[in-house]
Amino acid sequence: MDGLDLPYDPRTVEEVFRDFKGRRAALIKALTIDIEEFYQQCDPDKENLCLYGFPSEQWAVDLPNEEVPPDLPEPALGINFARDGMQEKDWLSLVAVHSDAWLLSVAFYFGARFGFDKSDRKQLFDMINDLPTIFEDVTGLAKTQRKRKSVSNNSSTKAKSNSKVINDLPTIFEDVTGLAKTQGKKKSVSNNSSTKAKSNSKRGSEPRKKDSKPMAMQTQSNEDDEDGLSADEEDFEEEHEDSSCGACGESYSTDEFWICCDICEKWFHGKCVKITPAKAKHIKQYKCSGCSKRACS
Repeated sequence: MDGLDLPYDPRTVEEVFRDFKGRRAALIKALTIDIEEFYQQCDPDKENLCLYGFPSEQWAVDLPNEEVPPDLPEPALGINFARDGMQEKDWLSLVAVHSDAWLLSVAFYFGARFGFDKSDRKQLFDMINDLPTIFEDVTGLAKTQRKRKSVSNNSSTKAKSNSKVINDLPTIFEDVTGLAKTQGKKKSVSNNSSTKAKSNSKRGSEPRKKDSKPMAMQTQSNEDDEDGLSADEEDFEEEHEDSSCGACGESYSTDEFWICCDICEKWFHGKCVKITPAKAKHIKQYKCSGCSKRACS
């Protein structure tokens, strides 16, 4: 990846937005214009791979940054593992969704790092929100939404109200560093009290979404101890002896590697979904092709 990323730190809202647009253009290019090259580079037999977009509008499929913690937020890990287990269109849509999330995390990382206040964050979000998401471009939703926008402006009104709820809260960085208190003191007493009343009433009237906790991926190794099966392993075999593979329908066998979907909890032969025990070690949450397809629809 050397030479692709520009060696600079965007410090103003305009610079962060320019960085965002360059990375966004690169990712859209990978998932549309350069789709054949991108598909070939995402070989499921390779290690965990990520899709990177750079401000120079170039993209790369590469291993994750070895530095911990990394200089910038990292994109989704292991996009290559799901390539052959899904329809190409669904797989590209899934990568696009994760790419959108990564772009926002990078943009607001810069915002937190360089002390963007409430008005700066709102300006940055509004500039970003005027552009279609990568998912919308890849799936064609952007064209559909543009047609709707000519008829009604309801979508833009919704986006503004949603952004205001989040932006009424200080960032974690501001709370941890004390910037939230400093920025609060700059406001007059009257404005501060009225703003507080508005934000508190608004937060109380709108429901909060619960964070979904990822289920741990369940895998069963086909390697038995030399001394025989433990009690837990025997219980596992008894529990799953009548299970069948969600892909081929064959019954459970102790001499084959199996993996469980964390969403629907169906079991699959590793060979049927093209996942080896070595790959499974790097997957925090496994989602079968059927659940992945439903998530994108």
